[in-house]
Amino acid sequence: MFQLQQRLHLQADRIEAVLATHKAPARVTGGRVTPRTIQFHLTPAPTTKISQVEHLTAELALALGVSVARLVREQGALHIEIPRRDARLLSFQELLAQLRDNARVHAALRVAGTALLGMTPEGLSLLARVGSVEIPHLLIVGTTGSGKTQAARTLLASFTSFQRAREIQILLIDPKGSDYAEFAAAPHLICPIVPDIETARERLEWLTEEMTRRQERRIQHPRIIVLLDELADLLLQGGSALETLLTRLTQRGRSAGIAIIGCTQKPTARALGNLVIANFPARLVGKVTSAHEALIASGMAKSGAEKLAGRGDFLLIANGDKTRVQIAHWVAGADAARQKGTG
Repeated sequence: MFQLQQRLHLQADRIEAVLATHKAPARVTGGRVTPRTIQFHLTPAPTTKISQVEHLTAELALALGVSVARLVREQGALHIEIPRRDARLLSFQELLAQLRDNARVHAALRVAGTALLGMTPEGLSLLARVGSVEIPHLLIVGTTGSGKTQAARTLLASFTSFQRAREIQILLIDPKGSDYAEFAAAPHLICPIVPDIETARERLEWLTEEMTRRQERRIQHPRIIVLLDELADLLLQGGSALETLLTRLTQRGRSAGIAIIGCTQKPTARALGNLVIANFPARLVGKVTSAHEALIASGMAKSGAEKLAGRGDFLLIANGDKTRVQIAHWVAGADAARQKGTG
């Protein structure tokens, strides 16, 4: 602990020195250490512009000996954030253990569509309810290594661990056929995991008919959640027919208790189609390759997604708000006993 404090003080001094050298003086007035990052609270001098500090992040990263530094603005406060050298994953099971005495969290997790995503930089657990007004559908975006697939697995783990099959049903479309094998035996699945485009189209055609039936009879339960991995590739191979089905489901599905979760590492209008992008107001955005991709993925200017640390470092964007979250890492097998009891 003493060595960590020494290193933090040294890094704080270097931050102040770099900013002073470039005539953008500021003081480091504290900080916060998370499992993945270190944040230094920054108080700029009255003469220092935020844009000056923002333009110096590359110099700060070099001085601190890290791959990237980013300027974070939260509720009027400024932070310089860097990745930890000894970063570790946030365990889903360990997070649940920390929350075992929190009756409110456990009650919320039993509500259909609610998932424990992970932890905010403030150390608070973050829950999201897919199918709600704020998150009617969810687009998960991130390049290779961002933790995109793990985020989807964590959502599924929450659904199948805490909600019964009579409360939530899942249609799982996985063209790669490898990332979700642990969920193949979950009683929540409407059908076996869908591995190909033709079967995916057939299942989505059935679901649009089911949506119409539910709307006519005003049925919303059980909730149906569709998870589509490699969404951009599915649309590319499935063509306009698949895009039309998906667009109908995202536009009208919520009233019938249907929610779509789409995962992609190609957040472009050309890959996803404008209609699909327009109907995913909520996004879970991991590291992307450029500021342009960050804009398309988040739907928000200067989101900073291109500077995220990867490996589960995400932004949840819902209802116009942006929340930083470290996605909890779910490990297969640890929750097997609980899953068997949810039928």
